[in-house]
Amino acid sequence: MKIGAILGGVFGIALAAWLLQSYGVDRILDLLARAGWFGMLAVIGFHFVQILFSAAAWRTIAGPMPRRPSLRTYIVLRWIREGVNNLLPSAQIGGEFVVVRLLQCRFVPLAAAIAGTTADLTMEMVTQIGFTLMGLGLMLHSIGDGGIAGYIASGLVIAMMVAGAFLGAQWLGLATAIENGMLRLGRSLGWTGMTEVAGLHDALVACYRVPGRVMFAGLWHTISWLLGGIEVCLALYFLGHNVDISTGLIIESLGQALKAVGFAVPGALGVQEGGLIIVCQLFGLSPEVAIALSLMKRLREVVLGVPGLVAWRYLQAQTPAAPKSPSFGAV
Repeated sequence: MKIGAILGGVFGIALAAWLLQSYGVDRILDLLARAGWFGMLAVIGFHFVQILFSAAAWRTIAGPMPRRPSLRTYIVLRWIREGVNNLLPSAQIGGEFVVVRLLQCRFVPLAAAIAGTTADLTMEMVTQIGFTLMGLGLMLHSIGDGGIAGYIASGLVIAMMVAGAFLGAQWLGLATAIENGMLRLGRSLGWTGMTEVAGLHDALVACYRVPGRVMFAGLWHTISWLLGGIEVCLALYFLGHNVDISTGLIIESLGQALKAVGFAVPGALGVQEGGLIIVCQLFGLSPEVAIALSLMKRLREVVLGVPGLVAWRYLQAQTPAAPKSPSFGAV
């Protein structure tokens, strides 16, 4: 994993550097100067609304449990989760491992913490596919094929197959296999903490068992994705380009889809910039504007992510180890 992260990071840095050099660092910096500190702070502040809805979705799909954390706790954990995924070389999934541990330190049974986080990741994946389908439909309606519709559609088919396989594996016993393997490993090595993973499959299935929770979790995640389109409109406004909400939604949905292709590259370095260049050119926006838009997003990730990493280390250091967890009851 370390070798893969290093190779992905080197590739991403090289691609980002090439894009900056090709389109002119000075021109891009001029655009960012035009946005000014007020514009950048507005984009950063707006993201807190997205974090709120994403955290609400996570808490909803996790369901009730013994000593259930508050929404405020889930907001903090979502903030930390994004910081780890955006800034650390963890292939954009390391944050999930971090927050499972932090939930466990807050007396959430390990099985429940893993199950709720896995279910939330699944709902986020499913709603992103729906968001991308919406963006593709808006693009076809407003400007036609655009030259990339076929590629996006092909990627969506693959994404739906992956999401379907991931969800199906959860129902058909993947968690049971993981649970049994971890329990056997714990017994063989004398790790008593491994016993807390018992009941993982039941906890995971319970997350999906109540249709109302699944529906609201999907709704909150969908709203969060839609807010990303508004964020694009806001950023482009400060960069000197007024676009309507439909355009913002298309840029965000298709840009996020293309970014997902580079999941193995830490922070999607270079991949995010390249994806936005492809999508923005459909609306007559120059590559310089697309890269400036990407840099505003990255500035937001750094400004919010660095304190998130500090909060992670602080919470982990300040929280005592969780006591032996009770068995996970019916949800």
